[in-house]
Order: sequence, then structure tokens, then C-alpha cells
Amino acid sequence: MRVQTLSLVAMLGFVAAGCGGSLDGGDESMSEAALSSAEHTAFNFFVSKGLTKAQSAGIVGNLIQESNVIPTAVQYGGGPGRGIAQWSVGGRWDSSHDDNMTWYANAHGYNRWGLTAQLDFIWYELTDIGYGYSQLRGSSTIDGATVAFQDRYEICGACDSSARERYAHDVYNAYAGTSGGAGCYSATKGKEMPDNACVQSRSDGLWYQCANGAWVDRWTDPDACDGVYPL
Repeated sequence: MRVQTLSLVAMLGFVAAGCGGSLDGGDESMSEAALSSAEHTAFNFFVSKGLTKAQSAGIVGNLIQESNVIPTAVQYGGGPGRGIAQWSVGGRWDSSHDDNMTWYANAHGYNRWGLTAQLDFIWYELTDIGYGYSQLRGSSTIDGATVAFQDRYEICGACDSSARERYAHDVYNAYAGTSGGAGCYSATKGKEMPDNACVQSRSDGLWYQCANGAWVDRWTDPDACDGVYPL
């Protein structure tokens, strides 16, 4: 599934996007998290949850094919797909009972268009609902993990497995040697920040904390940034 984006920001070899129109809760396309590599953030997120690097790369390869890992992505041509996994309007984006992005974001105080919210929701669907979690965990190769997530989670029509696998291998080659306790690149500071560092984003004024190589929002828990850091 390909997506349509109306404004793009290129940063560190990836593209973050904000779709035209007003997004509920505000557009996070210029947040500290988005100004780091969304692909790297997603990869490290799944590694931090206990998935292998091959399994994590398989997920992110799918997300690149679906949306370029752009949380504000809207399906090309005005189709129903939304967000990094292209959940469908009228289904897992906003209406499936106890299993839709909008419900999950509201229940957890998230902006449904945010990267953190959408990664958390993927993990919720995998572990609480199912969607091929056991098949994913049973995969020992990048291609096997990519197909497991494609078939059981994305449940796509014309999937283009070869493209997803190619992206997954690219992700593995780019990030497999840098996850697990790695720092996070801060656009605000203009440098790599160590794990646990907190940074107030110059673009949105919100605080983010580096956790296992991925920026995590601290909007509702500012005390989490009152230790050795902020820097």
C-alpha cells in the first residue's frame, strides 16, 4: 500500500511527513522523535521489546512498504489506510472494538498521529490481540519475519513481498549493529545523545527521553527528565 504525503521534511537519510489539513492533537512531524530516524526508532523499539534484530527488521521493512514509517501517512488516492501500518478507516484505525488506533490513543492519552502511539499500538495488537505474534517470534530469518508480519499483521492484498524483504534487509544492515543501549540523534542539540538523556525539542517545546536508542515522549511525565539529565 503506498501513501500520499503533502509536506515532507528530509533528515538524516529518511523522510518525515505531515499531511495537509488539521490533525487532532497537533502535527508531530517536527517533533524531536520525528527529526531522528523514524526507521531507526521503530527498529530499536521492537528490539527493546525483546524481538530479535531480524524480527524487528522484518517489521520495519513492512512499515517502509506501507508508509515509509510516516505516522501522518494517508493512503494514496484518498484510500482508507492511515499511519505507519496503514490501518483502515472503518476498521483498525477508528472503529474495531477494543482494537483500533483511535481508541488506543484516547485510552492512553496519545495523539493517534504520533510515532510513539502507533508503535505502542502495533505492540498491543501483536501481544494482546495476536496478529501473528507467535509466527513472528518463531521466525529465525529476516525474510521469514517479514512474511510473518506481512501475512498475519498487515494482511495485505498485493503485498509485494520482495520489496518488503529488500527493505527489511536494508534496515538490518543499517541498524542491527547500533541498537540496544545506543544513543539517539537529537536535531535540537545537533548531536548524538546518550541513553536516558532528555531533550526539550526546539520545534514543539515538548520533552523527549532517549530509551534504548529510541525517543520516547515525556509529555505527561516531566519528572522522568529530572535526574542526571536534561542536558
